Amino acid sequence: MVHLASPFILGVRGMAAAARLGIPAVAVYQTDLAGYARTYVHAGEAAAWRRIRSVHAAADLTLAPSSAALHDLEAHQIPRVKLWPRGVDTVRFRPDLRDDALRRELAPNGEVIVGYVGRLAPEKQVELLAGACGLEGVRVVVVGDGPSQAGLAEALPGAVFLGRQTGDELARIFASLDVFVHTGPFETFCQTVQEAMASGVPVVAPAAGGPLDLVAHGRTGVLVPPRDAAAVRDAVAALVADPSRRAAYGAAGRAMVEGRTWAAVGDQLIGHYADVLAARRLVVAA
Repeated sequence: MVHLASPFILGVRGMAAAARLGIPAVAVYQTDLAGYARTYVHAGEAAAWRRIRSVHAAADLTLAPSSAALHDLEAHQIPRVKLWPRGVDTVRFRPDLRDDALRRELAPNGEVIVGYVGRLAPEKQVELLAGACGLEGVRVVVVGDGPSQAGLAEALPGAVFLGRQTGDELARIFASLDVFVHTGPFETFCQTVQEAMASGVPVVAPAAGGPLDLVAHGRTGVLVPPRDAAAVRDAVAALVADPSRRAAYGAAGRAMVEGRTWAAVGDQLIGHYADVLAARRLVVAA
C-alpha cells in the first residue's frame, strides 16, 4: 500500500511509482488549493481543480477529512472518496490545564480572553477579530506566526501576540482561553477547533468547511457566516456576556471529542486500507 499524505509535488511521483509497480495507493486530501488560488491570485480555481482531479483520480481511494471536503471533491468529479477525519490528543489538551497566573498575565484587568490559534496568513482572515478587539472587557490573544503578522498588529488594536507556540505550552494557553475563534473559511478540517473543544473552550467558527462537522451550533459553540466581521463580533459578545453559556458549551465540546482519539482514527485508516486491498484482490480474481 502507498499512502500519500500530501499528493502534490513529491506525492505525484509516489502515485506514478505505485501505478508502475501495481501497488494500490490511498491519497489524503488536506488543502483547499482552489480556495488558496482565490485568495492569493484571485483566479486559478479551475486550474487548481484540474490538478486535484489529475492526482486523486489515479488513487484507489481518496480520503477527505470532513463532509464538506468530501462533497466538494465529489462535486468536482473526484471518484472513490470516503471520509477520514482527524483525531485529537485529549490527554495533552484538557480543561484542567487552565492557568490563573497566565490569565492574569494576559488579561491583568480580568478581561474575558478571546483567542485565535493558527497561521497568520491572508487565507485565515484573522482581521475579522477586529470587532472583538473593540468589545469592552475583552482581551484578544493571537497565537501563531506568518506573513500577515505585521499587518494584524495594526488591524487588531490591543491584541496580545504570543507568536508560535507548541506542545504543553500551547495546551496551557488553549485551556486558559474563555472563547476560541477561528476565522478562516477554507479549512478542510480545522484541527485547532478540536483542540479548543478538548480544552473545554467554546468555539466561534465560520459555517464552512471542516468546522461544519466539528461545531454543534448552539451546543458546543456558534457557527457564523464566513467572512462576516460583524457576525464574529456579535457571537463573541453574546458569549462574553453569558459565562454559564460558555461553561456549558465548553463542557459539551470536551464530551464531544472524548472518543476522537488518534488510536480510534488510526483504526479507521486501517479499515480503509483493508477495503482497498480487498477491492484489488477482487479485480485480480476476476
